[in-house]
Amino acid sequence: MAIATIDPTTGKTIRTFTAHTPEEVEARLRLADETFRSYRQTSLADRKRWLARAGELLDKEAEHFGRIMTQEMGKPFEAAKAESQKCATACRYYVEHGEAYLRDEPIDVGGDRSYVRYLPLGPVLAIMPWNFPFWQVIRFAAPALMAGNVGLLKHAHNVPQCALALEELFLRAGFPKGAFQTLLIETGDIARVIDDSRVKAVTLTGSEGAGRAVGNQAGRALKKVVLELGGSDPFIVMPSAKLELAVETAVKARLINNGQSCIAAKRFIVHESIYPEFERRFVERMRKAVVGDPMEAKTEVGPLATEGIRQGLHAQVEKSVSAGTKLLVGGKLPTGAGNYYPPTVLSEPAPGSPAATEELFGPVAVLYRARDIDHAIALANDTPFGLGASVWTHDEAETRRFIDGIETGMVFVNQMVASDPRLPFGGVKASGHGRELALHGLREFLNAKTVRISAGTVAAPTQASANE
Repeated sequence: MAIATIDPTTGKTIRTFTAHTPEEVEARLRLADETFRSYRQTSLADRKRWLARAGELLDKEAEHFGRIMTQEMGKPFEAAKAESQKCATACRYYVEHGEAYLRDEPIDVGGDRSYVRYLPLGPVLAIMPWNFPFWQVIRFAAPALMAGNVGLLKHAHNVPQCALALEELFLRAGFPKGAFQTLLIETGDIARVIDDSRVKAVTLTGSEGAGRAVGNQAGRALKKVVLELGGSDPFIVMPSAKLELAVETAVKARLINNGQSCIAAKRFIVHESIYPEFERRFVERMRKAVVGDPMEAKTEVGPLATEGIRQGLHAQVEKSVSAGTKLLVGGKLPTGAGNYYPPTVLSEPAPGSPAATEELFGPVAVLYRARDIDHAIALANDTPFGLGASVWTHDEAETRRFIDGIETGMVFVNQMVASDPRLPFGGVKASGHGRELALHGLREFLNAKTVRISAGTVAAPTQASANE
């Protein structure tokens, strides 16, 4: 598959890139290994200064980075600028909290001195997707670099300019050459990089299939792996919810990033007593959503990232409708240039159809009726995925039931699911394992080294001497 920038609004190829040769990949792996040996000894003060500078650049040049994102994968320009700014907040978060997260953790075992010291592992390979081409990378890179690891990025084939811009960003911020590098390689070359002894860990955000392949490869190589995979997130609305707010948020939660988000709400489970009104308002709002040029401020839904993604989504819709699923709005493949797909609403999904069993990665929503809370929880859990869930209720007992009963890595109450540097992010079941962001994300790629020093020892190394 070509490594190229193809404008999703026109389908025209803007620029192609030559994949790195085996010799070039070897040189980058060697540099990563050599850089790690010195970079792990750099002071936390230096790492904080460089990461803070990266955040400043992401803020200052948000329009520049946003244009690259929009050009390569079609997200609305305003959202692309906001993505760059969100990346800046992640950098600032680890500048502020990283040192505390890396501090020795004392453990009381009696007379001896014992603690856990957190030390970096080495080069970490990140295999990242196109849908949030900066944010997905930064939420791995910021904590990894703060902790003393170095990064190797294998980005999606359709966002090479984003990948190279990120490599340049960290160099401009002051990080040593080799601390963060992009590998322009084909999917078939990933296994060899994972197997390389200089690569110490792997993180992937992508499809369930990609997760199984990479997880299997990393397992055979006995390397730590974090997998953030797909989702079919439920959005549950109960009678006590504020209906107008729930509907407006539901539309936003389905259409965010042109519907191409693992944590976008995809299955809308609504109590039968309020279902008719929810359906009416939701369908009408989806019908009015503005589809168009992602550079226009009024645009809510831009083109899908590739023509293949659009065709695959449409096939899922058609197959679902043919099986008996109701089509309430949309579902027609537009004519003309660009990978556009209309906001679409399906209801009463036919058993076994894609609408009932698969992730729909685009602006397509599926509505369900729930008889009661037990039925709502059962519907929410009736999926192989378990990433996030949004529940809408002002009943305290219902809230407790949802938090404990829904099989997901995240539950948001009376708000849409969203990533935040302060909160651990990840899922269960086929949505993967491990966590990104917050304290948990930083410690995923650290050696939690247990230290126990006999009470009779005259002196013991301080953390400063060990880290610096």
